[in-house]
Amino acid sequence: MNSLRLGILGSGQGGNCRQILERIRAGTLAAEVRLIASDVFDARILEVAREFAVPNAFLQPGKFRTKLEPGSEAALARMLQDAEVEIVALAGFMRVLKKPMLNAFPRRIINIHPSLLPKFPGREAWRQALEAGEHVTGCTVHYVDAGIDSGDIIAQRTVPVLANDTAKTLHARIQIAERDLYPEVLQSLAISRV
Repeated sequence: MNSLRLGILGSGQGGNCRQILERIRAGTLAAEVRLIASDVFDARILEVAREFAVPNAFLQPGKFRTKLEPGSEAALARMLQDAEVEIVALAGFMRVLKKPMLNAFPRRIINIHPSLLPKFPGREAWRQALEAGEHVTGCTVHYVDAGIDSGDIIAQRTVPVLANDTAKTLHARIQIAERDLYPEVLQSLAISRV
């Protein structure tokens, strides 16, 4: 089977990115990461990229807090297209993608979100779930559209909320579930496209 050509975008520690790269290295994910990009100059995800010898790029975020400058986003789309990326995987990327990326990769951008969408979109979803008194939360892989965490759901994994959970302990357990679910979804996408 030909490997699924991935681009990964992230803003933080790169835990999901590392898990994807480790599954590829172990032979349990039929993919290859062509490019890793971040909007944070010193993001740990870029160190992960260098550790696995994956081409990587820093995106100038510009003046907006929640999105990229249009020129920067257009340049990102071109970089990913030049790398012949088939699927763009958001892994803790904290900016909303707009037309340049959505038009370049229609229904080919996916994201992992730390709640059972459509509940608790947006930031700190684990804290939202805890404050709402939920007994179960989890994570969701979904297609990215023009909204915030509003695209079609691909797969979900549940995580129980324990009586003594704090935001930190709950988030840590959700991250464990994410690191299983995301590579599984990517593997199913790799298989289904053949």
